[in-house]
Amino acid sequence: MDMANRTRRNPVQFYLSDDEQYILDQKFLLSNMKSKSTFLRKLVLYGFVYDVDYSHIREMNAQLGKIGGNLNQIAKRVNTTNTIYKKDMEDIKELMDQIWQLQKSMLSKQPSIRQ
Repeated sequence: MDMANRTRRNPVQFYLSDDEQYILDQKFLLSNMKSKSTFLRKLVLYGFVYDVDYSHIREMNAQLGKIGGNLNQIAKRVNTTNTIYKKDMEDIKELMDQIWQLQKSMLSKQPSIRQ
């Protein structure tokens, strides 16, 4: 198609760092769109730019990692001795309660979005 028949005649150019280019490329791939030009146009015209605070999710993942480690210790002890002790069951119930508390905490936290 020649320039005279184009409906879009206004080119836009801007520069990105290597990291920014990588992020843009990844977002384009995730969009499953065939044209990067169409992707960028839709992003500029209809998209939102926002920054979401995920620190509460990182905190929850760290806590779940610790809980998982404790649970693995109990499982190893049970597998080694072929015996489940009352204390093990109490510990498992406590770990499950911690997970429940984490879930309730996560539900109460709304992500902060800055536009």
